[in-house]
Amino acid sequence: AFVARQFSFDGVKEGVDEQVATVKKLPLMAGRSVRTPEPWVREGGKVRFARCERFPSPVGLHRHANGIIVATAVNLILLFDDDFVAGVRARLSGRRLQHVTNVHRAAAGDELVVGRANAGIGVGTIVRLDDEALEMDITLDHDPPPPLPLTLVLALPRPKVLNRVIAGAASLGIKRIVLINAWRVEKSYWKSPRLSADNLRLQSILGLEQARDTVLPSIETRRFFRQFVEDELPSLARGTRGLVAHPLAGETCPRDVREPVTLVIGPEGGFIDAEIDSLERAGFTSVTLGERILRVETAVAFLAARLF
Repeated sequence: AFVARQFSFDGVKEGVDEQVATVKKLPLMAGRSVRTPEPWVREGGKVRFARCERFPSPVGLHRHANGIIVATAVNLILLFDDDFVAGVRARLSGRRLQHVTNVHRAAAGDELVVGRANAGIGVGTIVRLDDEALEMDITLDHDPPPPLPLTLVLALPRPKVLNRVIAGAASLGIKRIVLINAWRVEKSYWKSPRLSADNLRLQSILGLEQARDTVLPSIETRRFFRQFVEDELPSLARGTRGLVAHPLAGETCPRDVREPVTLVIGPEGGFIDAEIDSLERAGFTSVTLGERILRVETAVAFLAARLF
């Protein structure tokens, strides 16, 4: 990876592009990380600089709103059936083309890790790369990682958190996610464009690319808590261990379970007592994570790691 950090944020937005251009001119060193000279950028009489460390991987830079410049390259390019134009030849454009060009900085003849949606993982050899399209010959030779035996039932989080939760859950290998309503879920959350099928699919893809997985999760929504808990949840959880995370529970969350789990996580502030009672009547056990109150995205990762 390549990291460049600004230590003064005055006029950041105007100067970042110039800084990125300066940093990109530094030679790529192979074999070990190298501390590079610090490029100075003067603008409006103010001095800013970037401290840089170069590593062997050929990656590019991303600009964040707060002025931090980082580089990230996805670990897998996920392909779909309509990407294949003839036999093993796949053609990409749009986001994936830009990512390969600007972040991987690949060229014809390079090999990238690829996977076919809901199928195998392998290598794509670039045979064409220009402004219009990327074409690769694909060889798939092994299976994706096994899924986590966990069904996640999650009270709909705030829209700005939803993307992180879905991408993170997909990275963890969770293959069924049900977003539900609760007393403390704001009604406006259900109107957010981030809840659209297209956005949920995109976040799932980003999570899979990060984790080198290919199997897309199923994501469902349920607007009526009581109807879902009474009519659907018992059959959904049949054959699994039902747990609901609740900070006031008397039982500690188990570790290293050897069976499938259906896990219910509430909204910010938790489920109200009546909702906990409904879940317990449906056969779920309330468990606590301890004294710490965690954010939703942290709780999902923590619980998945603790349970499995």
